[in-house]
Amino acid sequence: MTSSALLALLAEVERGALTPEAAADRLATLPFENLGHSRVDHHRSLRAGLPEVVFAAGKTPEQTVEIFSSLAADGVDVLATRADATTAQAILMRHPAAVHNPVARTVALRQSTQTPAPQGHIAVVCAGTSDIPIAEEAAVTAETFGTRVTRLYDVGVAGLHRLLAVQEDIKSVHVIIVCAGMEGALPSVVGGMVSVPVIAVPTSVGYGASFAGATALLGMLNSCSPNVTVVNIDNGFGAAYTAVLIARASAKAHHS
Repeated sequence: MTSSALLALLAEVERGALTPEAAADRLATLPFENLGHSRVDHHRSLRAGLPEVVFAAGKTPEQTVEIFSSLAADGVDVLATRADATTAQAILMRHPAAVHNPVARTVALRQSTQTPAPQGHIAVVCAGTSDIPIAEEAAVTAETFGTRVTRLYDVGVAGLHRLLAVQEDIKSVHVIIVCAGMEGALPSVVGGMVSVPVIAVPTSVGYGASFAGATALLGMLNSCSPNVTVVNIDNGFGAAYTAVLIARASAKAHHS
């Protein structure tokens, strides 16, 4: 339930197009719906501005589909992350309009009747091709929530000229997400080039001493660029969620 959907529902009651009893039926599952295995938060859009997202890992395909469908019934845009092929296929069988991105491991259903102008502009940058799955999770998440995304992939510090070639692109956005494994140096370099927030995502990419992303995480936490903040290892979704909120606020402030 979005704030606009709630206002539209109340307007229908005011006009007499909908009885109070019918409106009450629609609101009966708010603020959450108990599915037995999950309590689906239908009020999150009203509180946080963005709807609940389904983390599919660890859930059965049937559980994921039921949660996904419960959210879709609200008319909001729905996103499932970390969805394997079996789960994705199960969602698509119920919601054929949804889009599966196998690289990002996401399934997204856009239900907006009118596509609004993007709210803010985010750049998603990654160091190497091996980081693309996490970068794509971030990019798909941001796009699902109505933010313009510029993808800039394989621009790591091992070939700094590649990053310098796209520096104008990263200077024209509201916030930058940087995904990197190995030693995790890229966010610090990007942070020193721009005047916007940089959200660093350490990835579990690298040889043994990368410790499945722990080395990149610690390197990013010790960044000397003060505009860099860090999310958890491989958490492209979390980076994008925060980036969307920052980009929306920045775009709103710019137009006010």
